[in-house]
Amino acid sequence: MTVVADLALEVRSKNAGPFWVTMEVFARDADAYEVVADSAFLDASVIARLYGVPAQDVQFYRIPSLNVVKISFPRPVVQGSLRDHDIHAGQHHVPLAMLAVPPVT
Repeated sequence: MTVVADLALEVRSKNAGPFWVTMEVFARDADAYEVVADSAFLDASVIARLYGVPAQDVQFYRIPSLNVVKISFPRPVVQGSLRDHDIHAGQHHVPLAMLAVPPVT
């Protein structure tokens, strides 16, 4: 089974202020970018399911010249609050990185 991490040089997440998380998928090449940038595979509903956020709040930035897909969404809890388990949002990328990629037909 191929996962997003297999197609990427790096998958990372980071703090985008106290209310937002940004994740980035740096695809290894143009072919891998075509897979991860395909909105039929990776869209707001997938991110909503993975992270428990409303789909309408998910923002995508597809940058083909860099083979990068950026995804931003509101943090589930405010940064630094009592229930914040990852103040730097450094581990939020794991569910995305482990997302199974459908077989190419």
